[in-house]
Amino acid sequence: MHFFHILIIKYIQIARGLFSMQAFKKPLLPDQEEYYLKLCRAGDADARRILIESNMRLVAHIAKKYIGTADNDDLLSVGTIGLIKAIDSYDHAKGNRLVTYASRCIDNELLMMLRHSRKYAREVSLFEPIGTDKEGNEINLIDIISQDEATILDSMVHTYHINRLPYCLKHCLSEQEASLIIRRYGLYGHPPRTQKEIASQMGISRSYVSRIEKRALQKIRRQLEA
Repeated sequence: MHFFHILIIKYIQIARGLFSMQAFKKPLLPDQEEYYLKLCRAGDADARRILIESNMRLVAHIAKKYIGTADNDDLLSVGTIGLIKAIDSYDHAKGNRLVTYASRCIDNELLMMLRHSRKYAREVSLFEPIGTDKEGNEINLIDIISQDEATILDSMVHTYHINRLPYCLKHCLSEQEASLIIRRYGLYGHPPRTQKEIASQMGISRSYVSRIEKRALQKIRRQLEA
């Protein structure tokens, strides 16, 4: 197992639940820190370990801000990864102290994790089926959410997505998927069709049409988000 994985597990076990500051080693004095940084830059693994262990208190301190937003073990784990990245990329010539630079790296790593988690949660809640309409078509939460006014940014993003749609249909979808999406949403002058109508036209079940549509929309969404 890689060293930092072992280190993360070790300190999660020590600090689980309470984020106790007494569980961590005291921070290094400035001259000690500079000494170990020089050794670390020269490739000394022990110096790197000492720098990480002596700054775990900082990880716990920053992670405490986010208690309640994610599992405590995850906060400590991701915060420790941020600390390790900071020590590996720290450049004394840029004028910042290690603690200042590491604080930003730890905070950024935690924020990225939380943003990813919230984005996934929104996707699940917005696009998971919540029922069917009178024609038997699946209804997603996003289908019933409306906004009175679109912001300028929303309009720009919408226009960009519309302009990218032909590329997505041609390069991201299979011929069957593209044909279904064109019929379903009335693209290129075609009248929009229900899943039931498309199922009849294609000689397949409505549930199969629903699966193809969902798969195709996921491909388009991934391409647009990329």
